[in-house]
Order: sequence, then structure tokens, then C-alpha cells
Amino acid sequence: MPTHPDLTTDSHPRGAPGATVPAQGDDVEPTFETLQHQVALFARRAEQTRLGGVGQARNSMDRAAYLLLNRLDQEGPTGVKALAAGMGIDSSTVTRQVAPLVDAGLVSRTSHPEDGRAVVLELSARGAARLAQVRASRRALMALLTDGWSDAERETFCDLLTRFNEALSDLHAPLGPS
Repeated sequence: MPTHPDLTTDSHPRGAPGATVPAQGDDVEPTFETLQHQVALFARRAEQTRLGGVGQARNSMDRAAYLLLNRLDQEGPTGVKALAAGMGIDSSTVTRQVAPLVDAGLVSRTSHPEDGRAVVLELSARGAARLAQVRASRRALMALLTDGWSDAERETFCDLLTRFNEALSDLHAPLGPS
């Protein structure tokens, strides 16, 4: 993963206007204190439950497998390098993570039609069925966790969580030329 400037400095690593890190000490902004604590709790609880869903599919697919299968479902047949770039990880990681998916029959691996040395990965019919089962289970879990929320609250949460994840992704993206 790319390295980034020390996040304890007063300015955002990308130099975004107004993006400052709160000072340390007694005058810490309560909102940032609550946010950092809630994110830490969320990360721990998400890992404990793996947010796997409910029913038979609960906890039956790890995060890496889910993200790879999901990406292949969205993008269609994809080369290892393109898949790695799209996911923000290196090719060796994709190769290592996809191997058990190929062994399980969830992903098929073929040679690139124009360059026989390159590998193309594709979601198999079995992989698509398994992904659909896991997605349904995870949707059921999200419904359970947000029971009692209004549709507007769910939409707002989705919007804010998407924005938060995008900010994290931008922070960890490779820094461009100076």
C-alpha cells in the first residue's frame, strides 16, 4: 500500500482547503473524537461479524473473495493487472487471492485472446450464483441492522458512508507527480 504523509500534521496530505487535523489535547473537537472512536468500533465489529449476512450464507465468504467476485461481476472478464489496478492492490495479491476462487470453481482463468501470456479472470456461473446468495444474505443483514430507520435515513447513511469510503480511497491512492 502506498505511503502517505504523516496524518498528524495540521494540513490534509493532499492540501485540500480547510481540511485540517484537530489539535491534540483538551480542545479536541468532540465530533472528530466521536468519529474516530465509532470508526474503530465499526472496524472491530465488522471484522468480528465479517458483515457476512444472515442465514446459510452468513460468514461464508471472506472480504477479499467478495470484493474480487463483485468486481468481476461488475466489470466482466478482466486481466489480472486491470483487476489489481481497479481494486487498488498489486497483481501478486490478486493472483494469490483468486487462486482459491479458481480452485472452488467460482472464477475461471483463461489466456488472453491477443496475448497468450496474460491471464483473463471471469466470474463462473457457480461464482455468480454464490455471489448472488451472499449479496442477498448481506442485504438481509443490512435490513436487520437498519430496522426502524426511515428510507431517508438509510439513503443518507449510504451517501455519507460512500463519501467516507471515497475519501479513504483518495487518501490511499498513489500520490501523483509533484
